Amino acid sequence: MKLLFKSVLLFTAMIVIILQDVAIAENLSISSSNFLKNNLKSTKKISFLKNENQKIAYALGNSIGFYIEHFLNERQKLGIKLDKNKIIAGVRDVLIAKSKLSNQEIKKKLDILENRIVIAVNKKIEKDGQTNLVKGYAYATAFAKKKGVKKTQSGLLYQIEREGTGNIPNNSDTVSVHYKGKLIDGTEFDNSYKRDHPFSFRLDTVIPGWIEGLKHIKKGGKIKLVIPTKLAYGNNIIPAIPVNSTLVFEIELLDIKKAH
Repeated sequence: MKLLFKSVLLFTAMIVIILQDVAIAENLSISSSNFLKNNLKSTKKISFLKNENQKIAYALGNSIGFYIEHFLNERQKLGIKLDKNKIIAGVRDVLIAKSKLSNQEIKKKLDILENRIVIAVNKKIEKDGQTNLVKGYAYATAFAKKKGVKKTQSGLLYQIEREGTGNIPNNSDTVSVHYKGKLIDGTEFDNSYKRDHPFSFRLDTVIPGWIEGLKHIKKGGKIKLVIPTKLAYGNNIIPAIPVNSTLVFEIELLDIKKAH
């Protein structure tokens, strides 16, 4: 969150510097949306784009607008609503050197916003985490009733499609696999088949569910794992994987290289 907020501040600083450099203040009117038409008194028709430099400046303004719009939409999902009129006014006042807040006041208000975002995000994570725990338990309970499914003491569920031949892998072995990873709603978050490149790794370097699960098959084997959150990523924030998610993997064990 710190990194995200710093990027917002950096982008804001970039807005001020770049827009001043291209002297867009006097041409700040943008006619691409009714919202801006209603809030910028100096708005003119699109014909004000008379040359390439003006079009570039206008395009930059559009890009900044899209960024701010996305930022506002994401914050609104967290229950944080900010007044677009005041954002436009703030940008305009900086460009004409008439800001109504001192630098110290700006920093103070942005610190307040950052704190609100952190609190809102933490609340959402906690709420989503509890929901995902309940849904994951229900999914695992239903899967456990399917033919051929076995459950270990740790709570891992597995269904062997092919056992394979030879030895099972040890923690220190390097294994090569193809796999698909999905959430319990069927959303695919990873797929080595689509990359057309197997994943090779030392077995003890991955999540506990994989370490335990792959020991139930041998080279050439294929297995389906339903991994409870405690054997996966828990409440850690991982791209494309909601907190406390139960994960579903189909894994094909292609090769095992014994540790020397």
